[in-house]
Amino acid sequence: MAFIRKWTRQNICESREGIEAFKMSDKIINMSLNAVCPYFTMFPLKFPYSILSHHANPGDWIIDPFCGRGTTNYAGRLLGLPSIGIDSSPVAVASSEAKLANVAPDAIIEAAEQILSEVKIAQDVPTGEFWDWAFDPSVLNTICRLREGLMRSCLLDSHKALRAILMGALHGPRGKIRQSYFSNQCQRTYAPKPRYAVKFWKSRELQPAFVDVLEIIGNRAHRYYQQLLPSCGGYILHGDSRAQETYLHLSDGPKIKWVLTSPPYYGMCTYLPDQWLRLWFVGGPSNVEYSTNGQLEHSSVAGFSDQLRKVWKNVGTICRPDARMIIRFGGINVRNVAPMTVLKESLKNSGWKIQTLKSAGFASEGRRQAVHFSKSSNNALEEYDVWAKWEG
Repeated sequence: MAFIRKWTRQNICESREGIEAFKMSDKIINMSLNAVCPYFTMFPLKFPYSILSHHANPGDWIIDPFCGRGTTNYAGRLLGLPSIGIDSSPVAVASSEAKLANVAPDAIIEAAEQILSEVKIAQDVPTGEFWDWAFDPSVLNTICRLREGLMRSCLLDSHKALRAILMGALHGPRGKIRQSYFSNQCQRTYAPKPRYAVKFWKSRELQPAFVDVLEIIGNRAHRYYQQLLPSCGGYILHGDSRAQETYLHLSDGPKIKWVLTSPPYYGMCTYLPDQWLRLWFVGGPSNVEYSTNGQLEHSSVAGFSDQLRKVWKNVGTICRPDARMIIRFGGINVRNVAPMTVLKESLKNSGWKIQTLKSAGFASEGRRQAVHFSKSSNNALEEYDVWAKWEG
């Protein structure tokens, strides 16, 4: 098959994350899987990987109550540690589940081919000017057939991996030689807003290109899943980490030793609108909805801190007596609030006691996504790493 690419040490080192991998370990590890579907992240993979590799013991369980793209869970898997992730965004859950999938590339391709053989005609193809300009009609039809098949059932690891691959390829820049994305010219991380996108495409006479959907799936399947990783246990929950019921069935499970997380910074509240195309793919509406359902409320510092406190308390109920929590936290310059004021307030009467606090640099360093929520990347606020211990 022409799209199979053999990954060597040189291939992996060509990427930024690949270079980091060799700094952290003398083994070749699959760093590329963490990029299977672009999503906002407050810390790079090196952050949880370094902490867990230096401090965790075999068998320690990890939880991230704001798992996002699943970076913490993926770091745990690379080290053979079981983990739990929780997120209220279906896009985040789908991305995170793919990081724990134990599947070979050929099985992913076969899953796509099987769905297309079963779903001959897409029943729900969005229409309108945006969709006409965003995707070639036949490409959109194929995407919709795969979407409908995955919405019927997405329990197998091959389906979870396929879903994340499709989400990651849904929109992005046009290639000069080979197409890697399904869409007209777009950004990778943010979904294009329809009115602006159509104006942009029209003004530049950019027509959506026909692409071979299965070929792109095959390329990505081999890129992300060529190397087998340890299957160490764990799962991702779609739920509200503020709600006690989210943790009910976790109380009888293994106790957590490590809580590694980065909650949304105060003022970051556009996760779903900014991911609206991927949200559509996992069952959401075919238009942008500016909703904050299931997300933290950002109306006041006191209210925001109270919500975080609920999360810290809930997590504590399933932790070991010697549990440790590490939080990466910062702010955005559109909110005139010191980040540590918010976080320290949230930890009061939460059962967690701060042990150490140190600077993690600025959001403009290390290509962190927080900078994109600010008005100016040159005015990013300082971020901090806070270590706390569970005292109940």
